[in-house]
Amino acid sequence: MIDQKLSVLIIEDNASLAANIYEYLEACGHTADAAPDGESGLGLLALHRYDAVVLDWMMPRLDGMAMLERLRNGLKSRVPVIVITAKDQLENKLQGFMTGADDYVVKPVALAELEIRLRVLVQRTRLARQASQVLEVGDLRFDLGALEVTRAGKPVAMTPVRRQLLEYLMRKSPNLVRRGELESLIWNDRVPDNDALRSHMHMLRKAVDGDAAQKLVKTVAGTGYRLCVSDD
Repeated sequence: MIDQKLSVLIIEDNASLAANIYEYLEACGHTADAAPDGESGLGLLALHRYDAVVLDWMMPRLDGMAMLERLRNGLKSRVPVIVITAKDQLENKLQGFMTGADDYVVKPVALAELEIRLRVLVQRTRLARQASQVLEVGDLRFDLGALEVTRAGKPVAMTPVRRQLLEYLMRKSPNLVRRGELESLIWNDRVPDNDALRSHMHMLRKAVDGDAAQKLVKTVAGTGYRLCVSDD
């Protein structure tokens, strides 16, 4: 198997178990964040990109299934999710998969098995995305093969330059992209004038966000732009 270094979010209210998973993944060369409940986990998922999520079922504030429902239907995220739980009945597993889980591990958790499952799941997801060549941020979808952009299923008209800007921002999402990066992407070292990028970004924002309640294209004053679901 290809050696993969993953970024994993652990959402688990049992501090001892969360620490064990965190330390094991770090020892395997991965990076990890941890959240004690579903609400905190959703907040991190809105701000950062993770390769996979390890999600406990029974938690305070927002349990695993409710959080997974909001992740799939609210944030429109397809990040791979492994549910960990003491619930081992078939109906529980079916509920998890129907809600949007990609894998299911019954406690007590064997850390080596969990790490292997994460790597296999992420590798499978990456291969599927490469085959389909589709970028997604929230309900924004860019089919690179067909050069088609949709927002909530509706077509979004794009010029070649704005399509190039959008692809770059989606690949970098949810991270900040500085103005200089975008100017170099489009014009190399021959930037026309200071308003050229601003004009393209204005039209890109108008095309992507339009009248949508949730705005995806964000300006970071004096620095650059972000394309992300979070309102922060």
